[in-house]
Amino acid sequence: MNKIAIITGGSRGIGRSTALKFAKEGINPIITYNSNEDEAIKTVQEIEKIGAKSIALKLDVADRNSYMNFAQIVQGALKTNFGTDKFDILVNNAGIGLDAKFLETTEEDFDRMTNIHYRSVYFLSQKLVPFIKEGGHIINVSTGTTRFTLPGYSLYASLKGAVETLTKFMAKELAPLKIRVNVIAPGATATDFRGGFVRDNKDVQAYLASLTTEGRVGLPDDIGDAIYGIISSDMHWLNGQRFEASGGQAI
Repeated sequence: MNKIAIITGGSRGIGRSTALKFAKEGINPIITYNSNEDEAIKTVQEIEKIGAKSIALKLDVADRNSYMNFAQIVQGALKTNFGTDKFDILVNNAGIGLDAKFLETTEEDFDRMTNIHYRSVYFLSQKLVPFIKEGGHIINVSTGTTRFTLPGYSLYASLKGAVETLTKFMAKELAPLKIRVNVIAPGATATDFRGGFVRDNKDVQAYLASLTTEGRVGLPDDIGDAIYGIISSDMHWLNGQRFEASGGQAI
C-alpha cells in the first residue's frame, strides 16, 4: 500500500506544492484547510489527476480545542478512505504571517500566533503520534528568519525558533517509536503568505533575490521538493536536524 501523508495547510502555497510532489512520488496526501474549501477541493482534484488518493479535512490550528477532535476525524478518515488505521508522514505546515515590529506587537497577536505556530505543532503532533506507523516521519516547517533577521518578524521567528528546539526533543523522545522528526526552514518564497508580500511585490523580490546565492526568491515547488527529499528513504540516517531551504539567503 502507498504511504499516506497529512499536510496541514495543504491547500495552498508550500503545503499545496508538497502535496502535489508527494502525489507524484506515490504518496497519498491528506490535506487540511481552514476557510477556503474551494481551493482545498481543487488541490484534491489535482492530486487525483496525478493518480494518488487524497481528501481534504477542515482544521483551524488557531483553535486549541480542535486537536483531539481532529485526531478522531483522522482516525475515521483513514479507515473509511484508505482502509487502514495508520499513516506515515505528518507535515506541520499550516500558518499565517504577521508584519508587526517588536514595539507594535499586541498580546492578542502573541496569543493567536502562539496557538497557530507553536501550540498546534506541539499538541497536534502529540495527538496524532498514535496513528503514525513505525518508520514514520514528522516534518515541522520553520523559517529562515530564525537565522537571519527582518524587521517585523520578531514574534513569528521566535515561535519558529521554539519549534526548532521542540523538533530536537521530539526526535529524541519519539525515537523508540521509530519516528524521525526534522525541521525545514524556508527562506523568502513567492506564495500568498502575508498577502503575497514576496510573490506580488517586484521591489521586494528584487531585494530578497539580491541576498541569495541563486539570484532569485524561492518558489513553492523548491520547498515541496526539499520536504520530499528529507522524508525519502535515502535520508533515513538524518534525525533531529534543521534544513534551511533558502537558496543561500544572507550567507
